[in-house]
Amino acid sequence: MSALASPSALASADAIPSADDLIARVQAYYPQADADLIRRAYDFARDSHEGQSRQSGHPYYSHVVAVAMLLAELRLDVSTICTGLLHDTVEDTPATLADIERLFGADVAQLVDGVTKLGQMELGSKRTKQAENLQKLVVAITRDVRVLLVKLCDRLHNMRTLHYVPKPEKRERIARETLEIYAPLARRIGVNRVCVELENLSFQNVNQAAYESVTRRLTELRETRADAVSIVSSTLSERLTEAGIDCRVFGREKRPYSIWRKLEKKGVSFDDIADIYAFRILTEDAEACYAALGVVHRTWRCVPERFHDYISTPKPNNYRSLHTTIIGPGNVRIELQIRTEEMELVADTGVAAHWRYKTDDGYAYDPKAAREAGGDPLDRLRPFVEILEQGGDPDEFLEHAKLEMFSDQVYCFTPKGRLIALPNGATPLDFAFAVHTELGYSAIGARINGRERPLRTRLGNGDVIEIVKGGERHPPAGWEDMVSTGRARAAIRKLIRESESEEFARIGRVIAEHAFAREGKEFRDNALGDALKRLELDSVEALMIALGRGTVSSSEMLDAVFPGQREYRGDTLSDRERIEDGKGSLFVHGRGLTPGVSLHFAECCSPMPGDRIVGVMQPGRGVVVHVIDCERLAEFEDDASLANWIDLKWTPEADTRGVSVGRIHAAVRNEPGVLAEIAGVVGDARGNITDVKTLSRTRDFFEMAFDVEVFDARHLSNIVSALKTSDRVVSAERARFTEDPALKETA
Repeated sequence: MSALASPSALASADAIPSADDLIARVQAYYPQADADLIRRAYDFARDSHEGQSRQSGHPYYSHVVAVAMLLAELRLDVSTICTGLLHDTVEDTPATLADIERLFGADVAQLVDGVTKLGQMELGSKRTKQAENLQKLVVAITRDVRVLLVKLCDRLHNMRTLHYVPKPEKRERIARETLEIYAPLARRIGVNRVCVELENLSFQNVNQAAYESVTRRLTELRETRADAVSIVSSTLSERLTEAGIDCRVFGREKRPYSIWRKLEKKGVSFDDIADIYAFRILTEDAEACYAALGVVHRTWRCVPERFHDYISTPKPNNYRSLHTTIIGPGNVRIELQIRTEEMELVADTGVAAHWRYKTDDGYAYDPKAAREAGGDPLDRLRPFVEILEQGGDPDEFLEHAKLEMFSDQVYCFTPKGRLIALPNGATPLDFAFAVHTELGYSAIGARINGRERPLRTRLGNGDVIEIVKGGERHPPAGWEDMVSTGRARAAIRKLIRESESEEFARIGRVIAEHAFAREGKEFRDNALGDALKRLELDSVEALMIALGRGTVSSSEMLDAVFPGQREYRGDTLSDRERIEDGKGSLFVHGRGLTPGVSLHFAECCSPMPGDRIVGVMQPGRGVVVHVIDCERLAEFEDDASLANWIDLKWTPEADTRGVSVGRIHAAVRNEPGVLAEIAGVVGDARGNITDVKTLSRTRDFFEMAFDVEVFDARHLSNIVSALKTSDRVVSAERARFTEDPALKETA
C-alpha cells in the first residue's frame, strides 16, 4: 500500500528555501499570485531578523520561511503567506505595524497584528493565565480565521523543532499546551493534516514511554499483517476497476496518538483496534462513493456497527465520508473510508480548502462560497464565542471550552429535521441549550422519538428530540450534573449567577433602606449617583448586589453618599473666616508664588478646600485661583510659556479656619413647604444658606439656585447628596459661577 506524504522537509532548517522556492510553490496553485509582494516580504523578514538565531543555531528567519511554506502547502492566499513571513517582525524586531501597513497593505498588517497579539499572550503554565488567554484567542480567531491558520503553522514548525529546546520541563509544557489547545482547534476547523501532526509531536514529549510502546507495537503489526493488507489492496483495486468505478485507492496507518487515545478511552487491547490500517477510496462524485461501498460489501463481510454515513450526515467541521469496517483475509479487521476528491481536500485542510475560490480581487477566501459549501469556519468556532458570552471566570471558560473541544459526536434531530451534533453522553438538556439558550432555560421535559423521557436520558445517534417547555426560568438543583457540553454548563452557571444576583440585590436594597432610615433619610436611587463613582461601581444594581454579598458595608455606602458627614467638627461655620479675595495668602500657598502678590478666587469655578487648584498670572489682576478642571483654563492653553501657571495648594488654615460659598442648582416640585424642607435638609447637614434665586418656574416644577456656606468641597457634596434623598427634589448638583452671578453654568 502507498504511504501518506511524509512531513515537509522544512523540519530541517539546514537548507532554507529561497524566495523563488516559496513563490514557485504559491504560483503552482495560483499562477497570478503577486510574486513581487511575496519577495519583498521575504527580504524584509530576512533583513529584520538579521543577527537573530533559534535555539537550533539556525538563522531565525528560517522559522518564518518554514511557516510561510507550510501555509503555501495549505494553498492559502498571498496576504496569509506574507503574514507567515512577517508574523514575528513586530514583536521581535524594531519594525512597527505602521511599517508593515505602509509596505505590504492593510490586510497583511491586520493579520500580523492579530498573530502578534496571540504571540504576546502565549498560554503559560499557570491555569488561570492559560484560561484568560484562551478567551482572547477565541475573540481574535473569530474575527479572521486566517490568524488561527498562521498560528497553527507557527506552532507546527515550533513543534517540529521542539527537540532543540534544552529543558525537558519546558518541552513538556509546550507539548501539553499544544495537545490541549492548538491541536483541538485545528481539528475544530477541519485542518486534519496539521492536527494529526501536532498531536503526534506532542505525544512524544508528553508521554514518551507510551509513544515508544505504541510505535513498537505498530512495527510488529506491520510484519504480521503485511500480507493481509497487501491482498486487500490488490483485490480492492481489481474489483473497483471491474465495476467501472474511476477512483484512487491508497492506504494509511493510524497515528500513534490516535491509537493511544482509543486504548485509553475504550479500555481495549491493541489487537482489538479495527482501524489501525485503513484504505481510502477517492471517487469523482458522491454517487460513485455509494457504488464503491456496494462493491466492498459484496467482496468482504462488513462489521454492522462499524458503518457510518458522514456524507448524508457530515461532522460539525464539515467532514464528509463513508466509513465501513470489513473482515479481511486472515480475519483481520480493516477500515475503509470512501469519499470524493473534494471531500478529501476538506478533510485534509478544512477551512483552508475554501481559499480555492477565485474572486474579483484574485485568489482569496470567499466567506459566501464557504457558507454555501457548508464550510464557514465561524460556525465551528461559534460555540466558544457563546460560552464566552455567558460570562463567568476564566477558569470556567477553560473548563467549558475543553468540554467542547474533546468530544466524540452523537447526531440528533429536531422535530423539523434540523441536525444537532452533540458529544457522546449528551442529554436532552444539552440538546435544548444547543438549539437555543432560552429553550434550555425553559425545559422541563423531553420527548425522544415520540416517547416522554427524563431530561437526564443519554441520547443516541438519530434520536428525534422535542423539548417540553415550562414557564419558569430558573435552574433546578442538579442541572449542572445533567449536561455534558460546555455551552450548556456555561449557560446554567450564568443563570445561577443571575438568580443569586437578584437575591443579593433584594437583600442589599433592604440593607440600604434601613441604613438611610437610621440617618433619618429616605432612600432613593438618584441619591447614589456620586456614591457609585466613589465606590467604583457602575450601577445602583451593582451597589445593591455588593451590599447583599457583604463586599460593601452599609457604613461604607453612607460615607460614600454623605462624604464627611460623620466627621466631628468642634467649631461652626460662624466661627470661621470666609475664603475670599484679600485673604488668599492665608488660605493658599505654592512654589513660585511671589509674597504679597494679589490673589483672587475665580467666580467661574468657585474653588474651595478639597478642590485641586492652579493659579494663572493675569496682568492687572495678579494671580487668579481656578479649580484644575475649570473650563475657563482652556483660554490660557495657547500661552507659549507655562511660566504664567503656578501650582497651588490649600494651607492647613483653609481646612481648620476657612469657610467657602458654593452654589447648588436644584429642580424641585412646586409644592407648599418645599423651600422649608430644603432649608431643613441643608441645616441638618450643617450648611448655611446665604442666598436663594428662582431661575425658572412652571406649574409643576421650578428651578432654583442657592448659595451655601460650607467647610469644603466634601461638605458641599454631602449637602447635594442629602438633597437628592428628598422626594420633592427632582435633581441637585454643584454649580459654577460665571462672571455674571445672575447666570449659571453647570459643572
